[in-house]
Amino acid sequence: MKKQLTLIAIAALATSGAFAQANDTLAKIKSSGSISLGVRDSSALSYTLGNGKYVGFHTEMGERIIDDLSKDVGKKLNIVYTPVTSQNRIPLVQNGTVDLECGSTTNNATRQKDVDFAHTTYVEVVRTAVRADSPIKDLKDLNGKTVVTTTGTTSVQTLRKNERAQGIDFKEVMGKDHADSFLLLESGRADAFVMDGSILAANIAKSKNPAGFKIVGPELSVEPIACMLRKGDDAFKKAVNASIDRQIKDGSLAKLYDKWFMQPIPPTNTALNLPMSDATKAAWANPNDKPMEDYAKK
Repeated sequence: MKKQLTLIAIAALATSGAFAQANDTLAKIKSSGSISLGVRDSSALSYTLGNGKYVGFHTEMGERIIDDLSKDVGKKLNIVYTPVTSQNRIPLVQNGTVDLECGSTTNNATRQKDVDFAHTTYVEVVRTAVRADSPIKDLKDLNGKTVVTTTGTTSVQTLRKNERAQGIDFKEVMGKDHADSFLLLESGRADAFVMDGSILAANIAKSKNPAGFKIVGPELSVEPIACMLRKGDDAFKKAVNASIDRQIKDGSLAKLYDKWFMQPIPPTNTALNLPMSDATKAAWANPNDKPMEDYAKK
């Protein structure tokens, strides 16, 4: 019996040690020499050029964070670019497949129960894109129309909660990702695409006919966008935030913003022309990880 208890105790210690290792990302990446960076295929902040090449404001910012993490762990880290979707991004962070997700994820109170967020690096507004010849100008014009959004996002829920959308009856369809949602709009199978303004602008800029689309209506919500990491890993979160704070203070993040939002970008060499919002400036001036619910408080 005594021997059995000893074996059980050893097994318990081994299990707890494995659990601690799994939730100690700095130890994990130092041991492996690599880090998994969660990226997106068709977001404005993170997107692919094909052949495994990922770019964008948040992608490049994430690469700079990893450069700083390399210094923290004392070795150059190999980046494993791991594409995620709106549906699987949180589970892939939780199960350790992705160490740092720098796509276009809104920090909200519900998600904070499952994952942690770094300091906010972009504050998004939800808007509505339509074809240029569309009569839709405001929320009331969506009555009887087909509205598309992307599976796993909160944009249509945000639309339905808006006071100006009360009593409006529209059909909702879902795209599997942002590119698919835009295709539904582009092909006429949807009358409007409700999504983050930067995502709408990026898809319009990359389309065959950018002049064929416009962004209309009011700002439906203000949403803080941040890199996502496993919950409870305080040391890793501190290291990630330290890099973000450095990039803000030395001006390199502002230069990165100008590069990806104001200058021509691949693949079409079209500029998004999205000046930095006052909300983003405020988030940088006072770095924090407040969820979107705090932004809605008067």
